[in-house]
Amino acid sequence: MRKRSLPPASSAQPPHLPMSFAERIATRVPLRLPQSQNGRIALALAVVYLVWGSTYLGVHVALGSFPPLLLSGLRNLLAGVGLFVFAARRNPVWPSVAEVRNAGLVGTMLVGLSSGMLAYGMRTVGTGTAAVMVATVPLFATVIAALAGRKIGKGEWFAIGLGLVGIAILSHGDSATGSAGGSLAILCGALFWAGGAHLASRLKLPSDLFLSTALQIGLGGAMSTLVALISGERMLPMHFLPFIAFLYLVVVGTMAAYVAYGYLIRHTSPIIASSCMYVNPVVAVALGALLLGEPVTEATVIATAVILSSVGLSFWFDYRRRGLA
Repeated sequence: MRKRSLPPASSAQPPHLPMSFAERIATRVPLRLPQSQNGRIALALAVVYLVWGSTYLGVHVALGSFPPLLLSGLRNLLAGVGLFVFAARRNPVWPSVAEVRNAGLVGTMLVGLSSGMLAYGMRTVGTGTAAVMVATVPLFATVIAALAGRKIGKGEWFAIGLGLVGIAILSHGDSATGSAGGSLAILCGALFWAGGAHLASRLKLPSDLFLSTALQIGLGGAMSTLVALISGERMLPMHFLPFIAFLYLVVVGTMAAYVAYGYLIRHTSPIIASSCMYVNPVVAVALGALLLGEPVTEATVIATAVILSSVGLSFWFDYRRRGLA
């Protein structure tokens, strides 16, 4: 009796399962990171240029349902938790207690204090004006470097003075009620950012980029949330657009942008990583004028030109000091 020959095992086909909508989109529009380091640097620059320029609009809209400190705290706390889960699944090298403490200190400066003061100030200051003020971070960084012992040349002090002139023009041209206090809060936020960046360059942080970023923004967000609750801040009635803006700030404006910025810090010079200070105000002013109808006054244009010129000079003198120009 002849035995029936069975088909080869390799010819057995698994049952065909229908693809989900997300899988169909992924196959048609594959999202792949650039393979070269230069390509990844270009992508990271595009993210910090465009995304951080748009976060001023996001904060402005989200303040319709979130008080400022609670907005900053929850935004960064949730983003930190999300990034931590992602980092933990990659089996990273876990940090020491000292590295966690350092990440908390840096995060408190960069996230808890800087973002909180920015959100507080933007209650009375327009998005474009706030972005131009945040562009003073390199000027504050130069002052902090001087206090830390680095010799500052006359040209760098001239750049700082020019930046202060631009701030004076900007503040004088903004006649909104309470804008002086809001401007002061935003400038304090820029100072805290510069201080946090200085600490990040001096302290030993976790070696894994995603884990380090998660700890910084997560711990900083937790501190800001705690302060907000202790100070009596509570949620306002939730509306659709503020909720969408909040989600955008968590996922894109914080998780994606901070990872991109951390990548630039590790793989480029501080000059290139800080070059977003040139572009963010332009994006913020454009979005504020197009979507919010914010006026672009003559004082705003002059102050923007003066402040960005001072930032450009500070970068140029830093290049010369490092022997790169």
